[in-house]
Amino acid sequence: MSRFVLLALVALASAGFAGAQTKVGVINTQKAMLDTVEIKKDQAAMEAKYKPRQDQMSRLQQELAGLQAQINGGRMTPAAQQQATLEGQRKERELQRLQQDLQDDVDRERNDILGRTGKRMQEIVNRLATEKGLDVVIDAANTVFFKPALDLTAEATAAYDKAYPVSASSTAGPAPAASK
Repeated sequence: MSRFVLLALVALASAGFAGAQTKVGVINTQKAMLDTVEIKKDQAAMEAKYKPRQDQMSRLQQELAGLQAQINGGRMTPAAQQQATLEGQRKERELQRLQQDLQDDVDRERNDILGRTGKRMQEIVNRLATEKGLDVVIDAANTVFFKPALDLTAEATAAYDKAYPVSASSTAGPAPAASK
């Protein structure tokens, strides 16, 4: 790995001696995407969509706690205690199934949203780099230090919001492409 870094530094130094300067931009891709109006709207829509299922799981957890309190109360007959234990086990399995189903659905939807947004953000960053005459754009997560003047994050988010405006009805459909 250090040999590769040394070769890269030598190549950059050689480019500097030849009189060519490399123009660099830096972007915090994750922040740029999460700050878009589209992502914020999709997040709110997901929370509203899955809230009934979360509420159902909360009710089930309360029922389980009630059953546990009855069992631990010591005022049940052995047969009633056994019945309550079986009911608790059934509810526990149901709760685990609901939790797993919800997590799978949320993960699938989140991945779809992030995939779509990531692809669009890449197009925006490519366009910004071309417009600014940049040779390379580096993700801020891969840098130790950079001057704030090199940061394209806010500009990329603004360009994204302009290129892909959020309608009042939905963000799932394709947005119109920005004209150049």
